[in-house]
Amino acid sequence: MQNKKWIRFVESFILLPVMTMSGATANVSDIPTRKITTPTTVSSKLNMKAFGPIAFNQVIAPDAKEEALGEDKILKIRALAIDSYFKRKEMPLEGMGMKMVLEAEKNEIDWRLLPAISVRESTGGKQACIRVPNNSFGWGSCRIGFKSNDVAIETVARNLGGNNPNTARHYDNKTTLDILRSYNPPSIVPKYGEQVIAIMDTIGEIYLGE
Repeated sequence: MQNKKWIRFVESFILLPVMTMSGATANVSDIPTRKITTPTTVSSKLNMKAFGPIAFNQVIAPDAKEEALGEDKILKIRALAIDSYFKRKEMPLEGMGMKMVLEAEKNEIDWRLLPAISVRESTGGKQACIRVPNNSFGWGSCRIGFKSNDVAIETVARNLGGNNPNTARHYDNKTTLDILRSYNPPSIVPKYGEQVIAIMDTIGEIYLGE
């Protein structure tokens, strides 16, 4: 895939039509209220040769450091950060960290975006859509089901990355905040984007592992 989104630096506050609305919502206690300090831009594809000092988020268990070292260590570190977060909060999507990281890499979106949306929409799978199977993201207003969590992750990542021609006009070449405002506009759920970004910050730093 061509590197069409080398880096998204420009923030835009244009409200776009909604493609999806919130399904089940996370518990209030799972949504951080602290001030957002992490950049809202989306990085380009990970540079797997940029093996600088490793910065571990506090949710990663100490014994996870050695496990993460090795081939493709950046992906492993980020997957561990996601799974450690899910494990700490006893969320059903624990174990899906690597799938989320790989699909984020493939579609050039922030590696923390998918897990954070799942936390905001369904408390990491605890309150997944009832009417349809394997939808922990509120995708399609909980009217669309998936064969598996893997397929759900692939579908949502492809759309948010602007790689589905049917929805690209809403998500392609957008900042993380603008992606979220298309996913759930402020007119539908006020501060939705800011809430998801706050969750992203608790999962780990955007450049974790580099």
